[in-house]
Amino acid sequence: MLDVDTFLTTLYVIADDFCQSHRSEQRRPGPESSLSESEVITLAVFARWSRFASERDFYRYAEGHLRGAFPTLPDLSQFNRLMRLYADTIEEIALHMAQIMEDSGRPYQALDASAMPVRDVKRCGHSWLAGYADIGWFNSLGWHEGFSLLTAVEPSGVITSFCFGAASTADQPLAEAFFDARSNPNPRLKSVGSAFSRAYVADKGFEGVENHRRWLESYGADVIHPPKRNSRKPWPKRLRRWVASIRQIVESVYDKLFNTFGLWRERPHELTGLRARLAARAALHNFSIWLNGQLGRPRLAFADLLGW
Repeated sequence: MLDVDTFLTTLYVIADDFCQSHRSEQRRPGPESSLSESEVITLAVFARWSRFASERDFYRYAEGHLRGAFPTLPDLSQFNRLMRLYADTIEEIALHMAQIMEDSGRPYQALDASAMPVRDVKRCGHSWLAGYADIGWFNSLGWHEGFSLLTAVEPSGVITSFCFGAASTADQPLAEAFFDARSNPNPRLKSVGSAFSRAYVADKGFEGVENHRRWLESYGADVIHPPKRNSRKPWPKRLRRWVASIRQIVESVYDKLFNTFGLWRERPHELTGLRARLAARAALHNFSIWLNGQLGRPRLAFADLLGW
């Protein structure tokens, strides 16, 4: 169990090393901000613990306990603007943590989609994100308004890539855009990471012989998923159990994002803010796995990592 000061110091050192090595020469207009880029990223990532019920709750904690480490802490509205400003860098930090722990010998990554609701589906009127979020169906949740979150995960639980589309988007077109973005890097889509030349293990939502052929030929993405129950070529029991074990890892990762790091409570007013906070959760997840590894603890043991 770590104290908060040690956790923040370690996180800050990693963030600052990354920012120093990727520093842009472009000068941003306007006066200098009260916090450095590294400080903003450190606070943005730390704020994602579900101990904090809201942004205001986190900021009350920061003003009461973190002034010594961050003496130039601005008001909440300015901090949120800075967090949105550095959304791209927070995405890069999340994937940087994955690269630190990357196991090149792993023959596959798990690929899975999950509902990411941002508003009660029964509410009337338009949402803050009208035109981006919409209504979709997810088996474990039913109808929801928000997005569909797609994540690629190492067998160890490390998040190597993440992106999202409208809730009504089916898994196949979402995967198509994901593979295309990985194969043809776009500076505006940093969270998808780089191309992966080995297999992706997925569920039946990514089915389709034609889809699989096109993904393999166009993007080098070999997608494996179990057949339907009435398939004429059923898998042997051992293979089905192996895929089920991979699914369990993915479900554990989503549990961390949505519950341990509070993604279920996300009610964004602006798309860039959602991107920044989602990336901060992925960064916190990967950083916590790395930190547990340094401490000789189980990688996904997050509940007692910090001694509040």
